[in-house]
Amino acid sequence: MTATFLPAPSAPAANGGRGSYWITTFGCQMNKADSERMAGILESMGYREAGAELEADLVLYNTCTIRDNAEQKVYSYLGRQAQRKRANPNLTLVVAGCVAQQEGESLLRRVPELDLVMGPQHANRLDVLLAQVEQGQQVVATGEHHILEDITTARRDSSVCAWVNVIYGCNERCTYCVVPSVRGQEQSRLPEAIRLEMEGLAAQGFKEITLLGQNIDAYGRDLPGITPEGRRQHTLTDLLQTVHDVEGIERIRFATSHPRYFTERLIDACADLAKVCEHFHIPFQSGDDDVLKAMARGYTVDRYRRIIERIRQRMPDASISADVIVAFPGETDAQYRRTLALIEEIGFDLVNTAAYSPRPNTPAATWEGQLPEEVKVARLQELNALVERKARERSARYAGRLEQILVEGTNPKDATQVMGRTRTNRLTFFPGQRLDGGHWQPGDLAMVRIAEVRAFSLSGSAA
Repeated sequence: MTATFLPAPSAPAANGGRGSYWITTFGCQMNKADSERMAGILESMGYREAGAELEADLVLYNTCTIRDNAEQKVYSYLGRQAQRKRANPNLTLVVAGCVAQQEGESLLRRVPELDLVMGPQHANRLDVLLAQVEQGQQVVATGEHHILEDITTARRDSSVCAWVNVIYGCNERCTYCVVPSVRGQEQSRLPEAIRLEMEGLAAQGFKEITLLGQNIDAYGRDLPGITPEGRRQHTLTDLLQTVHDVEGIERIRFATSHPRYFTERLIDACADLAKVCEHFHIPFQSGDDDVLKAMARGYTVDRYRRIIERIRQRMPDASISADVIVAFPGETDAQYRRTLALIEEIGFDLVNTAAYSPRPNTPAATWEGQLPEEVKVARLQELNALVERKARERSARYAGRLEQILVEGTNPKDATQVMGRTRTNRLTFFPGQRLDGGHWQPGDLAMVRIAEVRAFSLSGSAA
């Protein structure tokens, strides 16, 4: 069974003329991509985007359960929508994503005003599930489900840059992570389907594609086929080579990578394929081997160092971003200091930081050695200061340089400026008026002389 249907507690929530919708997205890029698909489905059903959350006829929260604070924020949002629902039974309330998958029917018991609870694997079935809601049912869809191809319905938040999912789910068993239990087993899409989607996006004018996967460099290991050389026929390296020549696409990125699967062959392909940007997001999570072993990450700090060394050998200007967790159960001060030392040594362009947060159904949540909140706060504050200092040092290399910027849109804080990113993913602002009197448009490629550098962004003028 892929869905559970429970008797409706109140009158059917019939949306007469469909009305308007509002989607709030929490968490990772995968969630953002799922929200785009669900928005597209809603618009194909006749809904229109609402001007404000509290005015919408259908409200959907696409949730994240990686951190407890993100999960609690969802319940806060649901509280005010439950009040609206009691005053207006025709309001449709949907919780999608990882909290929905984790909580299932218990979410309905906690928030009985909900109409639909659906896990990430059901994102492209939103219309089918809403049809059940319109028949007066409360619906819970959290069962295992094979994800079908759906390349036509996404409503993209950008007209220039698009997400393309290439692998769903995750087969890793990191002891702190809830993702495998809420996003299911790995399911790789066929390379022909991915290329077809990219061709369609190129025809719509998109210039940059980010290939997405919870564990993207494991792409293809669930697909059949072995090459004459004895390796898997379908890998991320092969996929990049398959989609690289899609006409109209100027830039290709991918995320998120796992050090266990980041091969030298992949690095060489990235260096050799001109459209693949010199930007790599490779979480290391800890700078201590014993902590990495406790996390069940499957690599050592030395293995991680060698990956970065190879990338910088082939692409010296490449930017490296990462994720790190501090205050993991049992982490000593010395182990934490090794994480700081690794950040100092490598010099990341960006590190997403987090203090360990116990998550349901994960081994580490029940271990002894949980660290007190004051230790988590102190370590995170010190870590964040170091991350910003190293980012500022890395940004300094851009000063005075001429950088290619793909224009994404207007600077929301200054209408006279446009913004975009370098190939290495640094956000860059520059005047919107061209030297010839015209204006830079989304999708334009501009050569910008960098005049001002900050930790996480740049400013300059088009040359």
